[in-house]
Amino acid sequence: MAPGIIPSDTDNVIPDMVWISQQRLVVLEDEAGHLTGFPELIVEVLSLGESNIRRDREAKLKLYSVQGVQEYWIADRFTRQLEIYRRQQGQLALVATLMTTDEITSPLLPDFTCSISRFFGAEPNG
Repeated sequence: MAPGIIPSDTDNVIPDMVWISQQRLVVLEDEAGHLTGFPELIVEVLSLGESNIRRDREAKLKLYSVQGVQEYWIADRFTRQLEIYRRQQGQLALVATLMTTDEITSPLLPDFTCSISRFFGAEPNG
């Protein structure tokens, strides 16, 4: 089930995955269980098609930056890379591009570490 975010009639999005702290969830969740604002971490998996890729890399990046998202991860299943954007000086900025041999950690998730290869599963044809 995808987490829909409904902050206004014009900025509705359905990220592939989100992480939200309990403190923020209490503030952002309405009575119907909708998120009325943006979580701390959003993950998008790129879909086929230039317009889909452009939307995730440009339009959603800008929206998430303006809305105060702390981290935005873009999983590129075609190149098997994970782009990490973190809030710096008031906006999301690319801080790393990780390959399948790398591991990810996050200041938002102090006990979390994961091999990037787990994001993408087995190598194609292998």
